[in-house]
Amino acid sequence: MCPDPDYNGIRLAKWKRLWVPDFFDAATQSQHICNNERCFAFIFVMKANLSSVLCVDGVFLISIFLVELKYNSNFAANFKSKTNHKMNIQTRLFELQDKEYAAFQAKLTPTIPADRFIGVRVPNVRKVAKEYIKDPEHEQFIHDLPHQYYDENMLHGLLVSEIKDYKKCIEETDRFLPFVDNWAVCDIMSPKVFKKHKTELMEKIREWTTSEKTYTIRFGIEMLMSHYLDDDFKAEYLEIPAAVRSEEYYVNMMIAWFFATALAKQWDETIVYLQNDVETRLIASLPTWVHNKTIQKACESYRISDGQKEYLRTLKR
Repeated sequence: MCPDPDYNGIRLAKWKRLWVPDFFDAATQSQHICNNERCFAFIFVMKANLSSVLCVDGVFLISIFLVELKYNSNFAANFKSKTNHKMNIQTRLFELQDKEYAAFQAKLTPTIPADRFIGVRVPNVRKVAKEYIKDPEHEQFIHDLPHQYYDENMLHGLLVSEIKDYKKCIEETDRFLPFVDNWAVCDIMSPKVFKKHKTELMEKIREWTTSEKTYTIRFGIEMLMSHYLDDDFKAEYLEIPAAVRSEEYYVNMMIAWFFATALAKQWDETIVYLQNDVETRLIASLPTWVHNKTIQKACESYRISDGQKEYLRTLKR
Protein backbone atom coordinates (compact mmCIF):
# COMPACT_ATOMS: atom_id res chain seq x y z
CA MET A 1 0.00 0.00 0.00
CA CYS A 2 1.39 3.39 -0.96
CA PRO A 3 1.93 5.91 1.86
CA ASP A 4 -0.58 8.72 2.22
CA PRO A 5 -0.01 11.24 -0.60
CA ASP A 6 0.13 14.08 1.88
CA TYR A 7 2.35 13.34 4.88
CA ASN A 8 3.20 16.20 7.27
CA GLY A 9 2.64 18.71 4.52
CA ILE A 10 4.99 16.98 2.04
CA ARG A 11 3.27 16.17 -1.21
CA LEU A 12 4.32 12.73 -2.47
CA ALA A 13 3.92 12.82 -6.22
CA LYS A 14 4.89 9.22 -6.95
CA TRP A 15 5.92 6.08 -5.04
CA LYS A 16 8.30 3.76 -6.79
CA ARG A 17 9.96 0.47 -5.86
CA LEU A 18 13.77 0.85 -5.94
CA TRP A 19 16.86 -1.16 -5.15
CA VAL A 20 17.84 -0.75 -1.50
CA PRO A 21 20.33 -2.45 0.79
CA ASP A 22 19.08 -5.52 2.57
CA PHE A 23 18.53 -3.97 5.98
CA PHE A 24 14.90 -3.48 5.05
CA ASP A 25 12.61 -4.67 2.30
CA ALA A 26 11.07 -1.88 0.26
CA ALA A 27 8.96 -4.35 -1.69
CA THR A 28 7.01 -5.33 1.40
CA GLN A 29 7.64 -2.24 3.55
CA SER A 30 8.75 -4.62 6.26
CA GLN A 31 9.52 -3.81 9.85
CA HIS A 32 13.11 -3.07 10.72
CA ILE A 33 14.63 -3.22 14.16
CA CYS A 34 17.36 -0.61 14.44
CA ASN A 35 19.22 0.04 17.68
CA ASN A 36 16.43 -1.77 19.54
CA GLU A 37 13.83 0.73 18.27
CA ARG A 38 10.97 -0.44 16.03
CA CYS A 39 10.58 1.70 12.98
CA PHE A 40 8.90 1.65 9.60
CA ALA A 41 10.20 3.26 6.43
CA PHE A 42 8.83 4.18 3.05
CA ILE A 43 10.83 4.96 -0.04
CA PHE A 44 9.36 7.30 -2.54
CA VAL A 45 10.47 9.59 -5.32
CA MET A 46 9.67 13.26 -5.67
CA LYS A 47 9.14 14.37 -9.26
CA ALA A 48 11.13 17.48 -8.53
CA ASN A 49 14.23 15.36 -7.90
CA LEU A 50 14.20 13.15 -10.98
CA SER A 51 17.02 15.25 -12.43
CA SER A 52 19.39 13.67 -9.90
CA VAL A 53 20.00 10.19 -11.23
CA LEU A 54 23.04 7.97 -10.68
CA CYS A 55 23.53 4.64 -12.42
CA VAL A 56 25.68 2.10 -10.57
CA ASP A 57 26.19 -1.29 -12.17
CA GLY A 58 22.93 -1.09 -14.06
CA VAL A 59 20.88 0.02 -11.03
CA PHE A 60 19.36 3.50 -11.09
CA LEU A 61 19.64 5.18 -7.71
CA ILE A 62 17.36 8.21 -7.74
CA SER A 63 17.43 10.86 -5.02
CA ILE A 64 15.15 9.43 -2.39
CA PHE A 65 13.40 10.57 0.72
CA LEU A 66 12.94 8.49 3.83
CA VAL A 67 9.95 9.01 6.07
CA GLU A 68 10.03 7.24 9.43
CA LEU A 69 6.68 6.80 11.06
CA LYS A 70 8.52 6.22 14.31
CA TYR A 71 11.65 8.28 14.73
CA ASN A 72 15.08 6.73 14.66
CA SER A 73 17.95 9.15 14.25
CA ASN A 74 20.41 6.58 12.86
CA PHE A 75 18.22 5.19 10.09
CA ALA A 76 19.01 7.65 7.29
CA ALA A 77 22.69 7.70 8.24
CA ASN A 78 22.84 3.91 8.12
CA PHE A 79 21.16 3.86 4.71
CA LYS A 80 23.62 6.37 3.28
CA SER A 81 26.61 4.58 4.82
CA LYS A 82 25.52 1.17 3.55
CA THR A 83 24.96 2.45 0.03
CA ASN A 84 28.21 4.43 -0.03
CA HIS A 85 30.42 1.59 1.19
CA LYS A 86 29.01 -0.76 -1.44
CA MET A 87 29.67 1.79 -4.16
CA ASN A 88 33.17 2.52 -2.81
CA ILE A 89 34.23 -1.13 -2.84
CA GLN A 90 32.87 -1.79 -6.30
CA THR A 91 34.49 1.41 -7.58
CA ARG A 92 37.85 0.29 -6.15
CA LEU A 93 37.54 -3.13 -7.77
CA PHE A 94 36.56 -1.67 -11.13
CA GLU A 95 39.64 0.56 -10.99
CA LEU A 96 41.67 -2.67 -11.04
CA GLN A 97 39.62 -4.29 -13.80
CA ASP A 98 41.30 -6.40 -16.47
CA LYS A 99 38.63 -7.44 -18.97
CA GLU A 100 40.80 -10.10 -20.60
CA TYR A 101 41.42 -11.65 -17.19
CA ALA A 102 37.66 -11.52 -16.48
CA ALA A 103 37.02 -13.54 -19.64
CA PHE A 104 39.77 -15.99 -18.72
CA GLN A 105 38.44 -16.42 -15.18
CA ALA A 106 34.91 -16.96 -16.48
CA LYS A 107 36.16 -19.94 -18.50
CA LEU A 108 37.82 -21.42 -15.39
CA THR A 109 34.65 -20.99 -13.36
CA PRO A 110 31.86 -22.09 -15.70
CA THR A 111 29.23 -22.26 -12.96
CA ILE A 112 29.21 -18.43 -12.67
CA PRO A 113 27.64 -16.11 -15.32
CA ALA A 114 30.29 -14.13 -17.22
CA ASP A 115 28.77 -10.76 -16.29
CA ARG A 116 29.55 -11.36 -12.62
CA PHE A 117 33.31 -11.11 -13.21
CA ILE A 118 34.96 -7.71 -12.86
CA GLY A 119 38.37 -9.13 -13.71
CA VAL A 120 40.61 -8.22 -10.76
CA ARG A 121 43.74 -10.35 -10.59
CA VAL A 122 44.21 -12.26 -7.33
CA PRO A 123 47.37 -10.37 -6.19
CA ASN A 124 45.41 -7.13 -6.52
CA VAL A 125 42.44 -8.51 -4.59
CA ARG A 126 44.85 -9.58 -1.85
CA LYS A 127 46.30 -6.07 -1.78
CA VAL A 128 42.82 -4.54 -1.43
CA ALA A 129 42.02 -7.00 1.39
CA LYS A 130 45.22 -6.08 3.27
CA GLU A 131 44.29 -2.41 3.03
CA TYR A 132 40.58 -2.81 3.71
CA ILE A 133 40.90 -5.05 6.78
CA LYS A 134 42.28 -1.98 8.62
CA ASP A 135 39.17 0.04 7.77
CA PRO A 136 36.20 -0.46 10.16
CA GLU A 137 33.97 -0.24 7.08
CA HIS A 138 34.99 -3.79 6.13
CA GLU A 139 32.67 -5.06 8.90
CA GLN A 140 29.70 -3.69 7.01
CA PHE A 141 30.88 -5.24 3.75
CA ILE A 142 31.16 -8.77 5.15
CA HIS A 143 27.64 -8.50 6.58
CA ASP A 144 26.22 -7.27 3.28
CA LEU A 145 25.36 -10.59 1.65
CA PRO A 146 24.89 -11.72 -1.03
CA HIS A 147 27.40 -9.84 -3.15
CA GLN A 148 26.80 -9.03 -6.79
CA TYR A 149 30.24 -9.86 -8.19
CA TYR A 150 32.59 -12.83 -8.06
CA ASP A 151 35.43 -10.42 -7.23
CA GLU A 152 33.52 -9.16 -4.18
CA ASN A 153 33.22 -12.75 -2.98
CA MET A 154 36.97 -13.23 -3.47
CA LEU A 155 37.59 -10.10 -1.40
CA HIS A 156 35.15 -11.34 1.24
CA GLY A 157 36.97 -14.68 1.53
CA LEU A 158 40.30 -12.92 1.96
CA LEU A 159 38.91 -10.55 4.58
CA VAL A 160 37.54 -13.46 6.62
CA SER A 161 40.96 -15.10 6.36
CA GLU A 162 42.51 -12.04 8.02
CA ILE A 163 40.27 -12.07 11.13
CA LYS A 164 42.47 -12.68 14.18
CA ASP A 165 39.83 -13.64 16.73
CA TYR A 166 39.02 -17.35 16.33
CA LYS A 167 35.41 -17.21 17.50
CA LYS A 168 34.60 -14.26 15.26
CA CYS A 169 36.41 -15.88 12.34
CA ILE A 170 34.30 -19.03 12.70
CA GLU A 171 31.12 -16.95 12.91
CA GLU A 172 31.98 -15.05 9.74
CA THR A 173 33.08 -18.22 7.96
CA ASP A 174 29.76 -19.88 8.77
CA ARG A 175 27.90 -16.77 7.66
CA PHE A 176 29.72 -16.68 4.32
CA LEU A 177 29.91 -20.35 3.32
CA PRO A 178 26.24 -20.65 2.25
CA PHE A 179 26.91 -17.91 -0.32
CA VAL A 180 30.06 -19.50 -1.76
CA ASP A 181 29.12 -20.78 -5.20
CA ASN A 182 32.39 -21.73 -6.88
CA TRP A 183 35.68 -23.49 -6.24
CA ALA A 184 37.91 -20.41 -6.54
CA VAL A 185 36.22 -18.43 -3.76
CA CYS A 186 36.09 -21.57 -1.62
CA ASP A 187 39.78 -22.31 -2.07
CA ILE A 188 41.03 -18.78 -1.46
CA MET A 189 39.72 -18.88 2.10
CA SER A 190 42.48 -19.87 4.50
CA PRO A 191 42.03 -18.23 7.92
CA LYS A 192 45.39 -17.80 9.61
CA VAL A 193 43.93 -18.07 13.10
CA PHE A 194 42.82 -21.68 12.52
CA LYS A 195 46.31 -23.08 13.04
CA LYS A 196 46.23 -21.92 16.67
CA HIS A 197 42.95 -23.68 17.47
CA LYS A 198 43.32 -27.23 16.16
CA THR A 199 41.08 -28.91 18.75
CA GLU A 200 38.12 -26.60 18.20
CA LEU A 201 38.69 -26.55 14.46
CA MET A 202 38.40 -30.33 14.18
CA GLU A 203 34.85 -30.12 15.54
CA LYS A 204 33.96 -27.58 12.85
CA ILE A 205 35.58 -29.69 10.12
CA ARG A 206 33.41 -32.64 11.07
CA GLU A 207 30.38 -30.35 10.90
CA TRP A 208 31.32 -28.80 7.54
CA THR A 209 32.07 -32.14 5.87
CA THR A 210 28.61 -33.47 6.75
CA SER A 211 26.87 -30.43 5.24
CA GLU A 212 24.54 -30.70 2.27
CA LYS A 213 26.18 -27.71 0.58
CA THR A 214 28.87 -28.45 -2.01
CA TYR A 215 31.36 -25.75 -1.10
CA THR A 216 30.90 -26.09 2.64
CA ILE A 217 31.95 -29.74 2.30
CA ARG A 218 34.83 -28.79 0.03
CA PHE A 219 36.01 -26.13 2.47
CA GLY A 220 35.93 -28.57 5.39
CA ILE A 221 38.05 -31.13 3.52
CA GLU A 222 40.47 -28.42 2.44
CA MET A 223 40.92 -27.28 6.05
CA LEU A 224 41.57 -30.89 7.04
CA MET A 225 44.20 -31.16 4.32
CA SER A 226 45.81 -27.85 5.28
CA HIS A 227 46.05 -28.39 9.03
CA TYR A 228 46.08 -32.11 9.86
CA LEU A 229 48.43 -33.96 7.52
CA ASP A 230 51.66 -32.92 9.25
CA ASP A 231 52.49 -32.72 12.95
CA ASP A 232 48.84 -33.01 14.03
CA PHE A 233 48.12 -36.01 11.83
CA LYS A 234 46.10 -38.98 13.09
CA ALA A 235 45.20 -41.92 10.87
CA GLU A 236 41.57 -41.64 11.97
CA TYR A 237 41.32 -38.25 10.24
CA LEU A 238 41.51 -40.02 6.87
CA GLU A 239 38.09 -41.49 7.58
CA ILE A 240 36.47 -38.04 7.42
CA PRO A 241 36.86 -37.44 3.67
CA ALA A 242 36.65 -41.17 2.91
CA ALA A 243 33.16 -41.22 4.39
CA VAL A 244 31.87 -38.39 2.19
CA ARG A 245 29.55 -39.50 -0.60
CA SER A 246 28.62 -36.91 -3.18
CA GLU A 247 27.69 -36.60 -6.83
CA GLU A 248 29.25 -33.14 -6.98
CA TYR A 249 32.39 -32.85 -9.10
CA TYR A 250 33.98 -30.16 -6.91
CA VAL A 251 33.50 -32.26 -3.78
CA ASN A 252 34.94 -35.42 -5.32
CA MET A 253 37.87 -33.55 -6.83
CA MET A 254 38.73 -32.17 -3.38
CA ILE A 255 38.59 -35.66 -1.85
CA ALA A 256 41.00 -36.89 -4.53
CA TRP A 257 43.26 -33.89 -3.94
CA PHE A 258 43.19 -34.62 -0.20
CA PHE A 259 44.21 -38.27 -0.60
CA ALA A 260 46.90 -37.48 -3.18
CA THR A 261 48.39 -34.98 -0.70
CA ALA A 262 48.02 -37.49 2.14
CA LEU A 263 49.96 -40.06 0.10
CA ALA A 264 52.82 -37.58 -0.23
CA LYS A 265 52.87 -36.83 3.50
CA GLN A 266 51.55 -39.97 5.20
CA TRP A 267 52.08 -42.80 2.71
CA ASP A 268 51.81 -45.84 4.99
CA GLU A 269 48.52 -44.82 6.61
CA THR A 270 46.98 -43.57 3.36
CA ILE A 271 47.87 -46.24 0.80
CA VAL A 272 45.54 -48.77 2.45
CA TYR A 273 42.58 -46.73 1.20
CA LEU A 274 43.60 -47.58 -2.37
CA GLN A 275 44.65 -51.18 -2.00
CA ASN A 276 42.44 -53.82 -3.57
CA ASP A 277 41.77 -55.79 -0.40
CA VAL A 278 39.90 -52.84 1.13
CA GLU A 279 36.80 -55.03 1.63
CA THR A 280 38.65 -57.06 4.28
CA ARG A 281 39.42 -54.03 6.43
CA LEU A 282 37.35 -51.75 8.64
CA ILE A 283 37.89 -48.62 6.57
CA ALA A 284 35.81 -46.89 3.93
CA SER A 285 36.46 -47.70 0.30
CA LEU A 286 36.78 -44.69 -1.99
CA PRO A 287 34.29 -44.38 -4.86
CA THR A 288 35.81 -45.54 -8.15
CA TRP A 289 36.08 -42.08 -9.70
CA VAL A 290 37.71 -40.63 -6.56
CA HIS A 291 40.00 -43.68 -6.31
CA ASN A 292 41.30 -43.31 -9.87
CA LYS A 293 41.54 -39.52 -9.70
CA THR A 294 43.59 -39.82 -6.49
CA ILE A 295 46.04 -42.10 -8.29
CA GLN A 296 46.22 -39.73 -11.26
CA LYS A 297 46.91 -36.69 -9.11
CA ALA A 298 49.46 -38.55 -6.98
CA CYS A 299 51.30 -39.69 -10.11
CA GLU A 300 51.45 -36.06 -11.24
CA SER A 301 53.08 -35.00 -7.96
CA TYR A 302 56.81 -34.48 -7.64
CA ARG A 303 56.51 -35.46 -3.95
CA ILE A 304 55.70 -39.07 -4.83
CA SER A 305 58.67 -41.28 -5.75
CA ASP A 306 58.89 -43.12 -9.08
CA GLY A 307 58.59 -46.44 -7.27
CA GLN A 308 55.46 -45.31 -5.47
CA LYS A 309 53.94 -44.07 -8.71
CA GLU A 310 54.61 -47.40 -10.40
CA TYR A 311 52.85 -49.22 -7.57
CA LEU A 312 49.90 -46.79 -7.62
CA ARG A 313 49.28 -47.48 -11.30
CA THR A 314 48.74 -51.16 -10.46
CA LEU A 315 45.88 -50.17 -8.16
CA LYS A 316 43.69 -48.50 -10.79
CA ARG A 317 40.17 -49.86 -11.04
